Amino acid sequence: MHWEGGCKMKTSWKLTLTAAILACMLAGCGSSQPAEPAPAEDTVPQAAAEPAASEPVESKIVYFTSDISADGLVKIYEALGWNPQGRVAVKISTGEPPSSNYLRPELIGTLVQNLDGTIVECNTAYGGSRSSSAMHKQVAEDHGFTAIADFDLMDEEGETEWPVTGGSRLDKIIVGSHAENYSDWVILSHFKGHAMAGFGGAVKNVGIGISSASGKVYVHSAGTRTSGSIMHSDQDAWLEALAEMVQGFSDHVGEEHIVYINMMNRLSVDCDCDGNPAEPDIHDIGIVAGTDPVAVDQACVDLVYQAEGNESLVKRIESRHGIHTLEHAEAIGLGSRTYELINIDE
Repeated sequence: MHWEGGCKMKTSWKLTLTAAILACMLAGCGSSQPAEPAPAEDTVPQAAAEPAASEPVESKIVYFTSDISADGLVKIYEALGWNPQGRVAVKISTGEPPSSNYLRPELIGTLVQNLDGTIVECNTAYGGSRSSSAMHKQVAEDHGFTAIADFDLMDEEGETEWPVTGGSRLDKIIVGSHAENYSDWVILSHFKGHAMAGFGGAVKNVGIGISSASGKVYVHSAGTRTSGSIMHSDQDAWLEALAEMVQGFSDHVGEEHIVYINMMNRLSVDCDCDGNPAEPDIHDIGIVAGTDPVAVDQACVDLVYQAEGNESLVKRIESRHGIHTLEHAEAIGLGSRTYELINIDE
């Protein structure tokens, strides 16, 4: 389908869900037109057309529940039918103090403990309360994560490089050295807006969140440096690098060893890296899960476009050309923007 204000939604819905998911599941969240275009100074130039994928894109299965609770999270995880074979890393954002919208321990704790998972993170590259290991560990404790599981700051003892093949921006990714200690990964993300990427979900939680501090700069600078500012003048270039980082991660770990779960609650226009985010204008929506990060994020974007009160978040996504991350991710073979959404509440 095509939305009038900007991004193409290449969505393959079940016919039975067209009415059900919107009328029943998302009561109060009807379809609305995207917000007016962002002011000129916020507008990002459109990228050149992406190269065609080398093979036909298949429709991926994505699961949805409107039950944003500890039980709902466990149920949607179980719907994936995924069986980890080794040590499980659960990648979250610990959230920047004092009042960011990070996923609360009481919401995620049951799933993390059922998996015997280790909560993992890396230090930031922009200052704040999580830029040093000692401070970051204190934040993790203060936010309640160390009370529900072991916590591993993956770049506390250094970093390691994994290769990227087929990318136009990156030839490697730089991750926390402890990433080598885990065979299986649950990418547990809070879906929301983001000041630089437009939105943050599964792709950003990996692309920036698993990168070490220097790796974050490397992605933000589209592979041009590993130190200095995270700001980059070419918006599309860094969004492409973001997708390519996740490709390198998936290739190294093995896509069968990764699942992606996006929690769509408290959908502020601001990221959990913002300690004082804007209050959400949009209602909580639900939880989306799958084995394809592109399909999972695309489903979340589509649900935002259909939700009441979406104007500010849509404006944030479009003003940063956020959908380009998923366009490039599909073009390089990371995943598919075409998906079949299955409502596990029915």
